[in-house]
Amino acid sequence: MKKNILLLTFSFISFGTFAQGRLGKGHMQLNAGLGTSGWGTPVYVGLDYGLHEDITLGGELSYRSKSENFGNSKFKSSVVGIGVNGNYHFNRVLEISKKWDFYAGLGLNYYVWNYENDAYKTNDASDIGLGAQIGGRYFFNDKLGINLELGGGNATSGGKIGITYKF
Repeated sequence: MKKNILLLTFSFISFGTFAQGRLGKGHMQLNAGLGTSGWGTPVYVGLDYGLHEDITLGGELSYRSKSENFGNSKFKSSVVGIGVNGNYHFNRVLEISKKWDFYAGLGLNYYVWNYENDAYKTNDASDIGLGAQIGGRYFFNDKLGINLELGGGNATSGGKIGITYKF
């Protein structure tokens, strides 16, 4: 009976070890990819820093543009987004494999919108957005993975897909 209890205890400890979050305290990861939007296809690059084994703080830059013709006029718009985000990573709590990383959090974003057509050009349309996101990553090895995120309140509102590189 003592052997079974010892074996069971060791199994839980081992499983908990593998359930660590993908980004430990003091480590960083680079994210880059494409987003979804009704106004062009956004591209983004971001950096996350591990504050705690379950909490990250990150920054992100994004850009999207779109051109359309309305009759004889051409319309162009572009958006540059700069944001910060904080995420809670559920790996340890959910005791999931170290190949996966599931997270959710909030972000604060600043946008600069530029509009242009044959009659006028403006770049004074700026805005601040508060957003939320939920996402996941799958790591092929200790450094490289893919990511998928759904959310809103940023220049890539709707969703993002890309790669993650941990260093």
